[in-house]
Amino acid sequence: MRKRQLGTSGIYVSEMTLGCMSLGTELSKATDMIDTALDAGINHLDTADLYDFGRNEEIVGKAIQDKRDQVILTSKVGNHFNREQQDWFWDPSKHHIKNGLKESLRRLHTDYIDFYMLHGGTIDDPIDESIEAFEELKKEGLIRAYGISSIRPNVIREYVRRADIDAVMMQYNLLDRRPEEEILDLLHSNSISVLARGPLAKGILTDQSTEKIEEKANKGYLDYSYEELREIQELLKNTLPGSLPIQEAAFNYILKHPAVASVVFGASSKEQIMKNITLEISELPKDIYTRLQEITKPVEYTNHR
Repeated sequence: MRKRQLGTSGIYVSEMTLGCMSLGTELSKATDMIDTALDAGINHLDTADLYDFGRNEEIVGKAIQDKRDQVILTSKVGNHFNREQQDWFWDPSKHHIKNGLKESLRRLHTDYIDFYMLHGGTIDDPIDESIEAFEELKKEGLIRAYGISSIRPNVIREYVRRADIDAVMMQYNLLDRRPEEEILDLLHSNSISVLARGPLAKGILTDQSTEKIEEKANKGYLDYSYEELREIQELLKNTLPGSLPIQEAAFNYILKHPAVASVVFGASSKEQIMKNITLEISELPKDIYTRLQEITKPVEYTNHR
């Protein structure tokens, strides 16, 4: 599997990333899933301290403890949580970020994290304080690079302007084209990469689209009504060559933009991982790319400011 540089860092991530949030809490099953991804050439695992209130980091750490040198490991911080009470509050302070990193290292059984992200963010945050924390962690050798996980254009612009970030994680897919309007070109022009999560739009962009629309999008998806989703479903079938699975087109659509370094997909079973890693990642023909844009729409960010 090909790898792409993360920003201007020395980190190269596979074009597919395994998002670990849905691995579950059974260690043997999670380990088998991670091994399947690594054996297929995926080198990038994405977790966060908040996932299962720290349990996800513990499982990922145990699963890779004998192969840490094979893995680009990403985690996130910013949600001050209590595992016993299962609640949390937003805390982008320098103290919490630095303490959160130490706790993540302990749970992950490692002495560094390759890429560390602020797990959210608002325009009212003490942004300079947050940046200072990440910069200090980088100088201390506890992280190799940092960025943010956000879909807020105003917040992303501030980090582009004020910080030495190497990547931004955001939702981006064929139905959620919001990043195309304000963010992708800005990040690319500043040598900042995108880690694109949610590539299959809750399963709508898969060969199970009919049932997923009924199950998860019967009231619509973003600005798309149920009726529009069903119409797009038919248009996709007529647009894509019979040999091109919709999942494959969805992944390659995202990777078409030069800002995107990797597509982050979640999985709750080994079979789901197998289905994705057998897709062919290649240049999407321009005519198909243009047609896909014509039958979807560039939804705009409204409340996320």
